[in-house]
Amino acid sequence: MNDKYITISQLTRYIKYKIDNDVNLNEVFIKGEISNFKAHSRGHYYFTIKDEGSRINAVMFATATKKLQFTPEDGMKVLVTGKISVFEANGGYQIYVSDMLEDGVGNLYIAYEQLKKKLEAEGLFDQRFKKTIPKIPKRVGVVTAPTGAAIKDIISTIKRRWPLTEIYLFPSLVQGELAKDDIVRQIEKADTYNLDTLIVGRGGGSIEDLWPFNEEIVARAIFACNTPVISAVGHEIDFTIADFVADLRAPTPTGAAEMAVPQLNDMINYLNQVKIRLNNTITNKLKISKTKLKEITSRSILKNPITIYQTKEMIFSNTLERLKFNLINLTNIKEKELLKIKNSYILKNPYQILDKKSNKYLQIISKLETLSPLLTLKRGYTMTKVNDKVVKSSKDLKSGDNITIDFTDGNVDAIVK
Repeated sequence: MNDKYITISQLTRYIKYKIDNDVNLNEVFIKGEISNFKAHSRGHYYFTIKDEGSRINAVMFATATKKLQFTPEDGMKVLVTGKISVFEANGGYQIYVSDMLEDGVGNLYIAYEQLKKKLEAEGLFDQRFKKTIPKIPKRVGVVTAPTGAAIKDIISTIKRRWPLTEIYLFPSLVQGELAKDDIVRQIEKADTYNLDTLIVGRGGGSIEDLWPFNEEIVARAIFACNTPVISAVGHEIDFTIADFVADLRAPTPTGAAEMAVPQLNDMINYLNQVKIRLNNTITNKLKISKTKLKEITSRSILKNPITIYQTKEMIFSNTLERLKFNLINLTNIKEKELLKIKNSYILKNPYQILDKKSNKYLQIISKLETLSPLLTLKRGYTMTKVNDKVVKSSKDLKSGDNITIDFTDGNVDAIVK
């Protein structure tokens, strides 16, 4: 009876066998929204694809993920190709994805937008890194295919506009899998040639044809190039990652050549205009200078320079005469003062003046002696002092005071009782 029962593993293997051998499930094309996306360190992708009514687990192994031109994200609408099988460990069916596209947008466009966003975030498009394109280059390099319309247009345009410029061609593949590496090699080689400007590009084509100029290694090579780079990829409507990284974008290869060198006729016209402006400036300067010179030469001082000497001589003579006159007057005044001094009374009667002064001095001495206390002492009076102060009243003394009594011929110390 137990023989009719099978294990879960047996059932799962049977279901897996049936699904794996169903030709309708060996290659299915489904669309939906990615959720629960996880990228394994070994390169595998694990995610869920869902729509409004259901969901299915999905696996994309590293061998398939390497072919993708973009990185899947949660919420992304995708178109996937793969086979349905059963994962025996949990009995769940899932899709093993072999290819993936974003729903409504091609793979290349997705890769383009993702790389553009990445490089922009790193600052590779910033204006502050843009180098100035020289106005009059001596040496211009070109990285492009050695044959085709692009190189012919560039060479003919440069030779027509500015034939003095030397052109260096660095031939490169410009489409296909090998093109990106070849373009990078030629850019790095050109950067060693001491060029003034480098043009990197190709003629028009499909997005697949132009794709090498959307590769990250090409963008980084352009950014790292020390030579100013003009990008010239496709037509005016074509925008590549190289255009954003380059120092200047040209709409076409011909446009790049026009941007790289000046127009000879324009330069000749410019130089002629400069020449005319210089001639006008010099003519005006000469005219102004001649007018000033004429004004200066017309001055009387230059017509009769001797008048300068005569005028100065006259001023000097007048000054000298005034000095002489003032000196004579000063001498006369001083002579009169000296004569007055000589005739003065003090010089004629010096002894009489001395006698007069002596008598006056004696009178003063006599008055001083009259007032002197010594004269009082000579008349028999004494002078009493306490602590070198004259005692004017008995009230100034008290018992025990040491006093000094001055006589005309000496002094005596005493004690008051």
